[in-house]
Amino acid sequence: MLTDPYAINQIRQHYLFAKLPDAAFNELCKTALLRHVDSNQPLFQQGEPAERFYLVLKGQVKLLRLLPEGQEKLVEVIPTGHTFAEALMFSGIRQYPVSASTMQACTLVSIDSSNYRRLLEDQPAICFDILAHLSLRLHQRLQEIDTLTLANAGRRVARYLCHEQAQNPGPIQLNAPKRLIASRLGIQPETFSRILHRLIDAGLIVMDRRRIDVVDAHGLAHYCE
Repeated sequence: MLTDPYAINQIRQHYLFAKLPDAAFNELCKTALLRHVDSNQPLFQQGEPAERFYLVLKGQVKLLRLLPEGQEKLVEVIPTGHTFAEALMFSGIRQYPVSASTMQACTLVSIDSSNYRRLLEDQPAICFDILAHLSLRLHQRLQEIDTLTLANAGRRVARYLCHEQAQNPGPIQLNAPKRLIASRLGIQPETFSRILHRLIDAGLIVMDRRRIDVVDAHGLAHYCE
């Protein structure tokens, strides 16, 4: 049962829970669990029963998919304040399609999916609101697919950087190893590094280790090898 006041307050502010009636929210907290997890620890594995979803209160979580040839592909990095695995409640998928592990020490809330879905059955207005948020995320995924299928390697990297800066204005912090970011973009790690150097030479970005400053946002947005 979740009793931590800070965690309860953070959950209450998230769009998945903000509009729940007090009685339903209190019922949700009875089956929610607060977890403190060290860095580089698994949360669940691809193929395991998808019985719970998560809210990240502190830290970052990476979602990885194991491909048939044995390679790991980075699907998404989940930052503080975001949830993951919640869409599976409405998809009919019974197993996690990805694996999840912490990228740094994390504090998370684990929520019983079946209990949450049951609480929503009497809240149609909330369901429509959640559907709108999930539709927006689907649109973002479709944009990513367009980038991977229609753009060359240089364009993929440029669009990735533009997206990261749009999400969090200011310097870009590469929040995953380069090999995982390259995997997400469908390119080789050495290709990713080579393109970053080309962007530096073109005067579009400045890079200091894992920090990237965009010097010419317009040029980056229209970059194509």
